[in-house]
Amino acid sequence: MKEFTINSNDSGQRIDKFLTKAMPELPKSMMYRLFRKKDIKLNGKRCEISAILSEGDVVRVYVKDEVSAVRTHDMSFTRASDDIQIVFEDDNILVVSKPVGVDSHSNGTSTADTLIDRVKKYLWAKGEYVPEEESSFAPALCSRLDRNTAGLVTAAKNAAALREINAAIQSGDLHKIYRCVTVSAPPEREAVATAYHRKDEDRNIVRISDTPADGYREIRTGWRTIAEKNGLYLLEVTLYTGRTHQIRAHLAHLGAPLLGDGKYGDIRANKRYAVFRQELCAYALEFSLPEDSPLAYLNSRRITAPEPDFEKKFH
Repeated sequence: MKEFTINSNDSGQRIDKFLTKAMPELPKSMMYRLFRKKDIKLNGKRCEISAILSEGDVVRVYVKDEVSAVRTHDMSFTRASDDIQIVFEDDNILVVSKPVGVDSHSNGTSTADTLIDRVKKYLWAKGEYVPEEESSFAPALCSRLDRNTAGLVTAAKNAAALREINAAIQSGDLHKIYRCVTVSAPPEREAVATAYHRKDEDRNIVRISDTPADGYREIRTGWRTIAEKNGLYLLEVTLYTGRTHQIRAHLAHLGAPLLGDGKYGDIRANKRYAVFRQELCAYALEFSLPEDSPLAYLNSRRITAPEPDFEKKFH
């Protein structure tokens, strides 16, 4: 028999989702059978798969020890670098500035020095993340950036904050604002454009269409031109949808490719300016959360990253 006392990070989720994370070696088919046989108890009583857990609840799973291995805690994050730039922090979230060259998450080949590893190590060192006390939660990034894109990434310190931020991203209540350099002027100095986006998974490249088509999803990208100098244009870009490579592919489709972009950009322009890494930064975050959200206090804030190095071209 295994027993779990539900803490604040475990609460608010379905019991089956909790057990899937807390007992990863327990086959789902067996878990469902245990529910049917009433061998999973919530506070000493039989429960449904859909039961929502609350802090302080006690979950007991009556199963043989050989199939009841509980979640083990991967401590490899402790080998990550201590280099982390905190832009904003409170009890619920961290906003960090990711440098170019650091992966947001492991890609299967990277070492234990991703951005999420650095976040976990930072919180672990502060005593705010104690893996041994968590059955189903670990600090998590609410968004990610490409390895060669710098800028702001939000991390949740607790499960409630993770749910709120993820919901805000889905509903469009979290606005992500970027800055970038293009090698041509966009069609208008300021506009919002709608197009359609399809990712080619095999080639890790996206296609953009001006009209709806099979397999394409709608995207909306807004921009305003901040400065121009020496044939280059500094744009502030607002994402109204968040698709893979959206800014790079959409602006290139509009005739304004990013400087340094080797996938969607102008190779000759990149060589002319001797820039071979896309000049793109996740520059600012703005929140417009519902008034009843526990994170509504963030609505009064505009969180900004340090000025990207590429802006020096326009001084």
